[in-house]
Amino acid sequence: MIYLFSGDDSKRKHKEYEKFLESLPKEVETFFISKNDFNKVQIESFYSGAGLFFNKCIVIFSNIFEREEIGDFILEKLELMGSSQNDFLFLEGKLNKQILDAFKKARAELNIFELPKEKKERYDNFQLAWAFADRDKLGLWVHFRRAMDLGVSPDELIGILFWKAKDMLLKKNFSKFSETELKNFSYRISYLLPQTRKEGIDSEISFEQFLLEAF
Repeated sequence: MIYLFSGDDSKRKHKEYEKFLESLPKEVETFFISKNDFNKVQIESFYSGAGLFFNKCIVIFSNIFEREEIGDFILEKLELMGSSQNDFLFLEGKLNKQILDAFKKARAELNIFELPKEKKERYDNFQLAWAFADRDKLGLWVHFRRAMDLGVSPDELIGILFWKAKDMLLKKNFSKFSETELKNFSYRISYLLPQTRKEGIDSEISFEQFLLEAF
């Protein structure tokens, strides 16, 4: 059986998730797997059959869809997990329709917790751009963290910073940055996410470190 707990209403989601864990029989072996300790061979052994030291287990994944390559692997194996004698639980943030449809197809039990639209706080990405233009390192980091907490994707933030650097170059705005600095910044940031994904590095951590070292 597959269980999915996802959505941006973290409070309700974790409350129901905790209830689910408390309902598990004590004799069921539990394994917790995050995006940082994911191992394909180990996962294949879980859905292939019983373990050497237990008859049945539940495997709990946490935020693994934040890494595209791991998410693709999981989607390919969902039906095998669904037919396994072991159970699989996914604790995730907000997932797109394509992923949710794949879970539905695998007959997963879906537990989706979304905040009402009127209660969602929308982040103004241009605050990040203005902090960069002012060469405000602290402000840049604060706005970055705020955007991450509100669920803005790194791709979106990188896009706004790339645009701002190019805009400053076009307008020859060199009051805070030299032309060389702006060209170097725009070049490096354009390759940041593709490179981190290729190397299997957490994109949020890599982006944050890049901003802290940018100037």
